[in-house]
Amino acid sequence: MTMIRRLSKPLGLLAVIGGTLAVAITSLGASAAPASAAIYPCFSQIPGAAGIPPWGFHTGQPLAGQSGSYARAVGNINLSTNWINGTVCQVNLHPGQTPRLIMISPGPKILAHSHTAVMWGYPGNLVKTKIKVVSSNDSACKVGTAGTMTMFGSYNGVRSDSIQFKFAKTCKDHNHLYHGPQVNAQVPPA
Repeated sequence: MTMIRRLSKPLGLLAVIGGTLAVAITSLGASAAPASAAIYPCFSQIPGAAGIPPWGFHTGQPLAGQSGSYARAVGNINLSTNWINGTVCQVNLHPGQTPRLIMISPGPKILAHSHTAVMWGYPGNLVKTKIKVVSSNDSACKVGTAGTMTMFGSYNGVRSDSIQFKFAKTCKDHNHLYHGPQVNAQVPPA
């Protein structure tokens, strides 16, 4: 059975396809969930912007196995006014279970940003902001749950980017640190 529920913008459509949650981000130009959405929730629904977006990331390719987690995001930012918006999607996969997908809204206020941050032994750009769950198929992680997201984009030809999510206790399964060469973070300089 296919069920479609309209969400407020900018999320577009939330659909359950073959028992798997799929999201079409209509405000980013996708008119409907692609056929691969049932296989790769999040990854295929948040298309990369043409060129370098104001901010965005992906934490690696969609998972081929039965367990793991990945995330993808894109949005706008104004560091001079400490403002950020966008759409973040994260999926947790567990063997024999439906993928647990949450859609997250960042900001609108930036908590911290730096062009001279050092993480993992490398310099880079850092942005930290509050986040809020705006859609969820995880019964433990309710809509409205707050947390923080820290994005780090290394520079000088080094690829040591990272994305970290920290949520309240009820969404603790979605607390993740993504780091390594598979993570690609576009974090603008201050």
